[in-house]
Amino acid sequence: MKILVAPNALKGSLDPIEAARAIAEGLARSLSSAEIVELPIADGGDGTAAALVHALGGSFADVIAEDPLGRARKTTFGLIGDGREEAVIEVARSSGLALLTPTERRPLTATTYGAGQLVVAALDRGCRRIAIALGGSATVDGGAGLAEALGVRLLDANGDPVPRGGGGLARIAQIDVSGIDPRVAEAEIVAVCDVDNVLLGERGAARTFGPQKGATAEMVDRLEASLSHLAAVIERDLGRDVRAMKHGGAAGGMAAGIAGMLGGRIESGADFVLGRLEIRRRLTGIDVAFTAEGHIDRQTLENKAPYALAREARAAGVPVVALAGGVSDDVRAEAFDQFDALVPICPRPMPLEDAMRQARIHLVSAAERVGQVLGLGGRLALSGGLS
Repeated sequence: MKILVAPNALKGSLDPIEAARAIAEGLARSLSSAEIVELPIADGGDGTAAALVHALGGSFADVIAEDPLGRARKTTFGLIGDGREEAVIEVARSSGLALLTPTERRPLTATTYGAGQLVVAALDRGCRRIAIALGGSATVDGGAGLAEALGVRLLDANGDPVPRGGGGLARIAQIDVSGIDPRVAEAEIVAVCDVDNVLLGERGAARTFGPQKGATAEMVDRLEASLSHLAAVIERDLGRDVRAMKHGGAAGGMAAGIAGMLGGRIESGADFVLGRLEIRRRLTGIDVAFTAEGHIDRQTLENKAPYALAREARAAGVPVVALAGGVSDDVRAEAFDQFDALVPICPRPMPLEDAMRQARIHLVSAAERVGQVLGLGGRLALSGGLS
C-alpha cells in the first residue's frame, strides 16, 4: 500500500511538516509494510513557506522587519532552490495578528510595511519570483504599507505622505509610483490568498475580517470607506480597477493593493501551492491519501488546502481521509463528498487549549487508529470477508 500524507497546518499547534510527520508515525505503527510519502501542503496561510521549502528544497533567510505597529523584529522568509531566484514570504511573519496581544490590535494604524521590507530583502538577494502568502495579517491597509516600502508614495492634498494604516487611506490625494523600486517591474510577484473575499462590501476586507483584528463597528465603517477611497484613487491614477477582484480582500485588502499598485498577480493559495508541488504527478500510484486541518467547516469548501487536495485526488481516483481537530455542526456529508472519510483527531471532548497542546499526540493516535481499520479491511479482502 502506498499512502500520501498531505496535511495543512493545524493553526497554533503544528506546522504542515510537523503534522505530516505525526500522521506518518501513526500510520507506520499500524501499517508497517506501507510506503508512506510525506507532502505537507498549504493554501496561503500558516506554513506556506515551510511546505514549499520542504518539498522543493531551499532554506530560510533571517531579516529584520517592522511588525504591524512599527517595531523592529527578527523574522524569516523562504528561499526556494539555491536562493537566488524564488522567495516565499508569509505576511504573518512580519505583519501578523499573532505578533500582537489582544490589547495591541489597532486596525486603523496597523501597517503592512514590514511585509514590504521582506519583499525588498528578497529582491536584494536576486529573487525575481516572489510569492506573498497573505494569511494571518493584523492589517486593513489595502497593502499600502507594503507598497510604501517598495517606493510607492501615498500623498495627501499637501503632497505629504499619509499616515500608515487603514485609517490614513482616506487622506490619499495622489499615488506616486515614480520612485518605485525598478526591480518590481522585472519581478513576478504573486499574492497567494487563502480566502476569496473581494475588497469591498459585506464580504469585503473591512466587514468580514476587521472585527477579528480588533475593529469596532465604527472602525469597520471607517475602514470600508478608506478602502473604497484607495480603490478609486488606484483606478484614477494607475488605471486598475481592484474593487471586484476575486481574492482582493485577502489580508485586509493587501491582495488588491499588490495587484493595483505593484501590478502583481492574484492566485488562490491552494491552487498555487498544489501546482508548485505538482500534485497530479505525486498522486500517481497512490492508494489512499491523508490530509488534516485544525477545523473543518463551510469555509473548507472555499478551496482550503485539504479540500483542494481532495478534489485533485478524486479526479485521480484516490480516496482521501481527512483528520480534523474539530468538525463544524454545519458540515453535511453531501457537501463534503470529496472526502471519503472525516475522522476526529481528539479522542474525547476537551478544552481547546488542551487539544492544541496535545495536538501531536492525538494526531499520531488518530492516524494509527485509521491505519488499523485500513489494515483490517485489507485482511478481510484477502480472506474473502468483503466479497
